[in-house]
Amino acid sequence: KQASEEVSKSLQAMKEILCGTTDKEPPTEIVAQLAQELYNSGLLVTLIANLQLIDFEGKKDVSQIFNNILRRQIGTRSPTVEYISAHPHILFMLLKGYESPTIALRCGIMLRECIRHEPLAKIILFSEQFRDFFKYVEMSTFDIASDAFATFKDLLTRHKLLVAEFLEQNYDAIFEDYEKLLHSENYVTKRQSLKLLGELILDRHNFAIMTKYISKPENLKLMMNLLRDKSPNIQFEAFHVFKVFVASPNKTQPIVEILLKNQPKLIEFLSNFQKERTDDEQFTDEKNYLIKQIRDLKKP
Repeated sequence: KQASEEVSKSLQAMKEILCGTTDKEPPTEIVAQLAQELYNSGLLVTLIANLQLIDFEGKKDVSQIFNNILRRQIGTRSPTVEYISAHPHILFMLLKGYESPTIALRCGIMLRECIRHEPLAKIILFSEQFRDFFKYVEMSTFDIASDAFATFKDLLTRHKLLVAEFLEQNYDAIFEDYEKLLHSENYVTKRQSLKLLGELILDRHNFAIMTKYISKPENLKLMMNLLRDKSPNIQFEAFHVFKVFVASPNKTQPIVEILLKNQPKLIEFLSNFQKERTDDEQFTDEKNYLIKQIRDLKKP
């Protein structure tokens, strides 16, 4: 108990040095000394490795100290980003934090701060551990699963060119795992995953990914099934992915065949699809456009 109290006091003192207090700014020289000491002594690593042992307020202080020192810049340099790039296991310790309920959300806060920096986002994306996200977003604890999804989404949308390169290089493995999320029993995971998929394939940086995704008949079949999901929200998100298959001017032969085979059914289905969305003009326009596209399809 005594040790725990001392740790908490020290953390509070460190936080005051780094963040200052309400009435005074932190002194630059002392901040620099403390930062240097955190790197040299390996204390940054020790704090994260032992986060579970620290009391509730202390955990909060650790995440504030960590995020504050991560944002620190000297000219154009970010010393802590350089330090973590040289000690990437820090990132993987934070990621593994999702497996421990008492620290998961704190680790999520620190991870998202790391992801804001492209060199650190790149280390996570191109690592073996990236695929652990597919497990974490399906966790049974709602708060942890949601937090993991927020980090996962951030990682796949923040640095556009980096993400496009990553998805192109790892397309098969990533989309195989991603498809399992679209079949998830968990309504929230399924909906969020569909929404993110729509966002990814509609982003112009991911044109190559979109082209690949909409050329596969199994992806179109999956979206057609999701259009009939019992949840109107999931139907709506599936519609935004489905429209890309139909609206594409360069449909592959198998895609055209599926659309032609289901032509009358699709026209009827879309004509009655979510009619209650009367105030959403864009949705109505898109729906009418898709009906016209499907109606005008001809056998090649």
